[in-house]
Amino acid sequence: MAETDHPDTPIAPPRTARFGEGPEGKVARRERGHTAARKRIDERLFEFLHDVRAEMKRVSWPTLKHVQNTTIITLIAVIFFAVYLFAVDQALSRLILGLDWAIEKLARLLGLA
Repeated sequence: MAETDHPDTPIAPPRTARFGEGPEGKVARRERGHTAARKRIDERLFEFLHDVRAEMKRVSWPTLKHVQNTTIITLIAVIFFAVYLFAVDQALSRLILGLDWAIEKLARLLGLA
C-alpha cells in the first residue's frame, strides 16, 4: 500500500546488516555507565532512598475528607452487594428446594418412587 501512495519515491534497498550491527556493518556497542556498575551497595542504597523521597514529594495525596468519602462509598457498596447476594442465594435455595419437593411429589404420584 505504501508503494502505491507515492509511486515516484524510490524503494529503499533491503537491510544487509545483521541485527545488532550499525549502518556501517560494525557491531553496535551498547554504552554503559561504568561508574554505575562500580558503585558500592551503600551508595546505591542511599541513592535509591533519596530518589524514593524525592518521588514521594511529587505524589498528590488525597485530603482526609476525600478518603473518608470514598471509604463510606466503598462500605455502602460492599454492604449492598452482600445483602443482594444473600437474598439471591436464599431465593435460589428455596426455588431448588421447592422444585425438589415438587419432583418428589410427582414421582410418588406416578409411582416412580
